[in-house]
Amino acid sequence: MEIFETALTGSDGLIDGIVTSIIDTANNEVYQFTSLDGSLYLTITRDETGKWIRIAGSDPYFSGWTDELSEKITHSTTSESFDNNYQE
Repeated sequence: MEIFETALTGSDGLIDGIVTSIIDTANNEVYQFTSLDGSLYLTITRDETGKWIRIAGSDPYFSGWTDELSEKITHSTTSESFDNNYQE
């Protein structure tokens, strides 16, 4: 399981939170963002074509959050791979 801190862009500024990766029963990788204040959560995964989609979350919801979170996930996993390779 991967866990990292990030922020999503809200209407009044950044929303700080924690992203947790989960493997669901179908062996799909699922990521959940939960804001530090508990006011927002967003759960995303890839569909059968590889596109990131929202599968759960709180309202109101900004459609750009799925793309923003997927970019942060990609950056985090790329950075983690680099860090692991660098330490070897």
